[in-house]
Amino acid sequence: MTTAAAGVLDRLSSLADETRTRILLLLEGSELTVSELCRVIQLPQSTVSRHLRILFQDGWLSVRSEGTSRHYRLSRRLDPGARRIWGVVREELSATSAARTDRIRAGSVLEARAERSKAFFSSEAGRWDLLREELFGRRADLQLLAGFVNETEVVGDLGCGTGHLARLLAPFAKRVVALDRSDEMLEIARVRLSECPNVDLRRGELESLPVADGSLDVAILSLVLHYVLEPVQALKEVHRTLRPRGRILILDMQRHDRAEFREEMGHVWLGFSPEELEDWLDKAGFASQRRLDLPPDSDADGPLLFSLRADRAGDEPDALTSTHEPQYSGNQS
Repeated sequence: MTTAAAGVLDRLSSLADETRTRILLLLEGSELTVSELCRVIQLPQSTVSRHLRILFQDGWLSVRSEGTSRHYRLSRRLDPGARRIWGVVREELSATSAARTDRIRAGSVLEARAERSKAFFSSEAGRWDLLREELFGRRADLQLLAGFVNETEVVGDLGCGTGHLARLLAPFAKRVVALDRSDEMLEIARVRLSECPNVDLRRGELESLPVADGSLDVAILSLVLHYVLEPVQALKEVHRTLRPRGRILILDMQRHDRAEFREEMGHVWLGFSPEELEDWLDKAGFASQRRLDLPPDSDADGPLLFSLRADRAGDEPDALTSTHEPQYSGNQS
């Protein structure tokens, strides 16, 4: 038997089990841990782990470790033959009742992740500034200002929290759109920003921004991306809101192994490696990425940080046809 024929048959063999195909259908859309897969598929951990081991060994899955947890996803590096085989299997099985039930249960699992973050913000809003200082130091946000904002630009502080950064930016920008999903955070921000008439406070999610297309010159995500379930979707939304030649500035944690952050503060991601963030930004349509790993703050006891700037890709200089900002008609805070 030829090597190619053996490879194809191995691929088919690994998909010959219904549970394994259900797992792949789930992991094509979301990254899940073993325990989360057990809750969705309702099978023992030993059974799920055995199927994951087979799928990983046969090249169907990628795995990412965070602390003691391992996160699985359908591999982005499948060879053309494997993609064709999976396309046929997916088309046949994605409409089955088992697949539909799995998707519903997976939605509940992902919602539970989001609820942990929301619960943390609701309970900690009053001491959020102090907590940030304890973890990252008092001047962490100021390192974003190296991206430089001028008086003609509209800046989005996306995930503004209690409005600390928006207040710093307001004197330098034409307007600041400050957005957060937590009502408790926004209440504190509203008081803090009461003397900043050029700050527009809004409530919303990063994955579905209440911001008009092409209305921002700069989008800032300061210590917020690690709370987002689907970072690529959020980054695509940011790209949508940027004007031609707009830019995104990100401040967040370098990859770390402090798993207690997940339970204590609702973190979805334990920091980010340069490679995965570069890949996500590329998928979202950004280019010219520049990342700097920041030195530790002597007063901080949290993970190390990085700053990153990326420009909206594919914009020609003559694409800047207007400085008028489109109006957004959705709900505002």
